[in-house]
Amino acid sequence: MSISLDNIIAKLESGFVMNETSPAIHRQVQTSLKARQATMRLCAHASRAELDQALAGLAPLPTHAPLRPAQTGLVMLQGRIGGDGAPFNLGEASASRAAIRLASGEIGFAYHLGRDLAKANAAALLDALWQDEGRREAVSRALQPVAARLEAEAATTTRQTAATKVNFFTMVRGED
Repeated sequence: MSISLDNIIAKLESGFVMNETSPAIHRQVQTSLKARQATMRLCAHASRAELDQALAGLAPLPTHAPLRPAQTGLVMLQGRIGGDGAPFNLGEASASRAAIRLASGEIGFAYHLGRDLAKANAAALLDALWQDEGRREAVSRALQPVAARLEAEAATTTRQTAATKVNFFTMVRGED
């Protein structure tokens, strides 16, 4: 059973009642949301140059317009003592956000730490393009260099951390 994302969203917005097909729809929605989150994660960790390169690889770009102008503001950062203690306000950080609508109706969003509005616009455009099922694979391929860089950085961090690992053990000597 093939169900388009637009059809799923329309059914969810209309408040349809759970029936025998809803578990399959729920799984499809969850899979699609996780894939979109992974794409948005790549955009969030990409540099502006990497996002521009990805967009250049997707040319020609469809007609698009800002849903609202890109903005820079502040977000409150929270921390926890020991990682699991009570939350406290650590301080504020600059953040940029953008929302872009394609002529075909897809809407892309992006939030980034920092004041780079062009980076937020590029990420929002990539998010909107990813939602177009015809361009989804091309967007994933365009973001592949970012994924490779993040994997290499994670492997380097893992190697550096493993090099500092100390194995403690207790050895019993003598008789019990």
